[in-house]
Amino acid sequence: MNKVEIDWTRCDGHGLCATLLPDDVALDEWGFPVLRGREITAGELPHARRAVLACPALALRLEAPVKRD
Repeated sequence: MNKVEIDWTRCDGHGLCATLLPDDVALDEWGFPVLRGREITAGELPHARRAVLACPALALRLEAPVKRD
């Protein structure tokens, strides 16, 4: 499964990710995202991709699972 990750060097706390992914991202008292740490389901993947593309600071990314042999 995929997970949403944040590049903290880019994040400006716009909060759009929490609006687009409310089950996966909350906002702290300063408006910065707090990831809930759960995996993105297949049904949520299109919404997660949209949030990554919509981030004004380009701070979000989707991490794919690591395949192990």
